[in-house]
Amino acid sequence: MPDPIPGVSPAFQAFLREAPQTAQAWTAAVRGVAEGSALDRKTAALAYLAVLAALRLESGVPFHTTLAKQAGATRAEVVSALLVGLPAAGVGVTQALPAALAAFDAP
Repeated sequence: MPDPIPGVSPAFQAFLREAPQTAQAWTAAVRGVAEGSALDRKTAALAYLAVLAALRLESGVPFHTTLAKQAGATRAEVVSALLVGLPAAGVGVTQALPAALAAFDAP
């Protein structure tokens, strides 16, 4: 079994391991969406975090927080992205904060 991928949830790692052809197709689709976007990498990463928080998909938050940080996002920008959906999605978006902050602060 391959080593765990830092920041990637066990569920997504199982997907990659157990359904490699489907995972490859998924990855190609994700790459296509990213390449077709008019958003720069940092803005896209922050927007993605906002969507994850609004949909309560906390398992993806550490990985995508790291991507946002690598794209130049600050800690305050990550927090703001997670909370931008607060008025529409409710206080549930705050559930993503602990995982995001831990990922951002990790060396």
